[in-house]
Amino acid sequence: MVIAAGCAIAMIGFGVRSVFGLFLEPITEARGWSRETFSIALAIQNLLWGLGMPIAGMIADRFGPARVIVGGAIVYALGTWAMSVVDSGSLFYFTAGIMVGIGIAFTAFSLALASMARVVPKEKRSLILGLGTAAGSFGQVVFSPNAQLAIDHLGWQGALLALAAAALALIPLAFLLPRATTGVDEVVSDQSMSDALTEARGHLGFVLLTFGFFVCGFQIAFITVHFPAYVTGLGLSSSVAAWAIAIVGGCNILGSLAAGAFGQRWSKRYGPAMIYLLRSVIIVCLLMAPKMEMTIYIFAASMGFLWLATVPLTSGIVAQVFGTRYMATLFGIVFFSHQTGSFIGVWLGGWLYDNTGSHDIIWWISAALGLAAAAVHLPIDERPLARLQPSTG
Repeated sequence: MVIAAGCAIAMIGFGVRSVFGLFLEPITEARGWSRETFSIALAIQNLLWGLGMPIAGMIADRFGPARVIVGGAIVYALGTWAMSVVDSGSLFYFTAGIMVGIGIAFTAFSLALASMARVVPKEKRSLILGLGTAAGSFGQVVFSPNAQLAIDHLGWQGALLALAAAALALIPLAFLLPRATTGVDEVVSDQSMSDALTEARGHLGFVLLTFGFFVCGFQIAFITVHFPAYVTGLGLSSSVAAWAIAIVGGCNILGSLAAGAFGQRWSKRYGPAMIYLLRSVIIVCLLMAPKMEMTIYIFAASMGFLWLATVPLTSGIVAQVFGTRYMATLFGIVFFSHQTGSFIGVWLGGWLYDNTGSHDIIWWISAALGLAAAAVHLPIDERPLARLQPSTG
């Protein structure tokens, strides 16, 4: 029941936030805004998501995830609804940026992943984290084409109302997650949260993971928000963009499961290194290839297989090294770096387009960052800390 509820939370929460890029053109055209205005709002959203996740994780690690997710779902729904009625850029920053960002943070799939990781033995943990991540991608598959259909038939305002209603469905699911804070096969620890934070800060692997996730956020957020407009800017239809986002989600189901299985058998640090390297190669291929529908779909499938595959491996390393007691908090800190990268990627993508009329520069920056992220994962020490080892005496 916990695994099923966690997967449903990941599916809905991630599915809703993954489709906001489809609203870039209809909202900016209806309101007479620049793309930078929309980009700043979603950049703020990503930053607030990142800022809120460690706080949400701390509360969930202390009091359980249910009340965190319930409060987050209400704010998420209100912010999404308010996006449909505000008519000024500053109010859009508040609703789409601050409110929705906080709502996403307090319903984040990381809270569900932490609960799922605690109810299975260590030898199954990586696979379960892959399953939860795949569920988030399934949400992208479901929501992307249906959100486009809603925009076409209900208008962009009606589509936002439908997304707000979907966010409220997280409330009953939250009560199915347990309050347990220790994994089933884990040594019980009386470590305080402040001690856990000090321990993580002094661990080089934690620092390197944090940098790597910055790059992940930069790449994914830029593509999520700007790829639909990039596709239509090539002269292709909006339906091609919507199906491309759906293909990303569909292929990431397989990629996330494969990453979870990889982490069960081999060293987890090599997985993200390989993922970031391949992302850079795929981006360069997109820039060099002829711009046609098949090119977009091949890019979406290739990138989709790597899309969230970093999550089960990165969260798995955190749980493996530090244990699950403060997993939501520690992964929340790593994820804050992810969302800092998201903020920069979304904003910079809009700013560069408005000033150059092209997305090419941001694509090349994404490729270069991917190579750097691949390199920093190689020296990570993923061995469990000594305090997690059972006593032999």
